[in-house]
Amino acid sequence: MNNCKILRKFTVALVVALGMVFIPATSYAAKGVVKIWEADWTGNLVFGKLSEIILEEEMDYKVKQIFMAGTAGWEAMAAGDLDIALETWPSYNADAKAKYFAEYGGDGSVIYVTESGVVGASDYYIPRYMCEGDSSRGIEATTPDLCMHARGECSNCGLEKLNQYADVFAAPETAPKGRLVGCPVAGWGCDDQKRLDLNGVNFEAVELGTDTAQWAELTAAFKRGDPILVYAWEPLWIFAAYDLVGIGIPKNEDGNCWPTCGWPQDVTFQAANPDFAKKHPDVITMLKNMKLSNAQQAPMIFDVDVEKMTVEDAVRKWIQNEKNNKCITWYFSCIFFKLFRS
Repeated sequence: MNNCKILRKFTVALVVALGMVFIPATSYAAKGVVKIWEADWTGNLVFGKLSEIILEEEMDYKVKQIFMAGTAGWEAMAAGDLDIALETWPSYNADAKAKYFAEYGGDGSVIYVTESGVVGASDYYIPRYMCEGDSSRGIEATTPDLCMHARGECSNCGLEKLNQYADVFAAPETAPKGRLVGCPVAGWGCDDQKRLDLNGVNFEAVELGTDTAQWAELTAAFKRGDPILVYAWEPLWIFAAYDLVGIGIPKNEDGNCWPTCGWPQDVTFQAANPDFAKKHPDVITMLKNMKLSNAQQAPMIFDVDVEKMTVEDAVRKWIQNEKNNKCITWYFSCIFFKLFRS
């Protein structure tokens, strides 16, 4: 997948933003330690290493990443023991938002900085070759209508079109019903079968027990060029490994239509201690310019989770690839800072 195309719109916005923001050169003389809250998922680690590279190698700061689990990080940030939080997921931090963020009725001891660019989303996915074919592999399109959502031709059309392709997705244990490789673990509470039944979809959802088994089945289907309909969530490494298309299940606009509709999107964000933000506005400006889309982040997650690279090696590989592809990305914010320092 060509990330340059994805980055074109972002590039224009970034150039405009950089052109409008000015921080006096003297603000860069104040060096110090930036304490980043390190969490336990790969996307957060990627953001942390990106920030560390910029802050240490372009902005003359020293970075200290501090691991904290659960809500302890918010308490530490409010107390000034942590300075910034990266890729915060709203759905997992509802109580923290209400307690610490003024925008959500809290005391303002933590501030919302900006969206991170990563958006948590879930859907039922098929390989692109199912709706567009793949001449290089001799694969013909078998479910062309299931790409309508991806092409922007409809917003919530995927489930209603599945019945006409039940035979394509049927397996010996589900025939004549189609087969959905659903949410892998019952305890996750995804309610795939209920969703199918409520929408009148003649499919059976199967649970494989682990996400490892789920991605193994996806990998095998891709190698053979077989049909597969699978539950997945973004961001995740599989979107760097395989060209997948979401069919577009009903959107959960207000959170009240579950399980007929799907999962509300999570627009992740960056946060900071307010005192730190006042003393180091250049760091806050950097965070506002350092945004990653799901598609940008996926290759780094793939290199860490699948290829078993270190986070630093994966991030530096991505940076070098961006430079080689001559794609202007968030990394040019570093040039912006260099210009005002020199």
